[in-house]
Amino acid sequence: MSSIPDDLTTLELAQALAERLRIAETDWHRLKSNRPARAREQAAAALVFSLKDNPDEALARFSQAVGWLDKSISAPPCPSHGDRKKLTVDS
Repeated sequence: MSSIPDDLTTLELAQALAERLRIAETDWHRLKSNRPARAREQAAAALVFSLKDNPDEALARFSQAVGWLDKSISAPPCPSHGDRKKLTVDS
């Protein structure tokens, strides 16, 4: 494992992690229902928002990460197929 450069801030590290975990458009169909991948993506984004002192967005992203893990959230339709349904939360 490589060492972390000393000149990177905590925010820069979090942003790099969020970018690494972001599901690319080219992988959307393959990973849109992959719960661990979606949870990691949302948790990393939440960390970035938290470090930017944006607690409302951080909480929303952390809630989405939990939803992926506890299966209360399902995948939305593919963006290229239109906005037929929004992200749903099961009751």
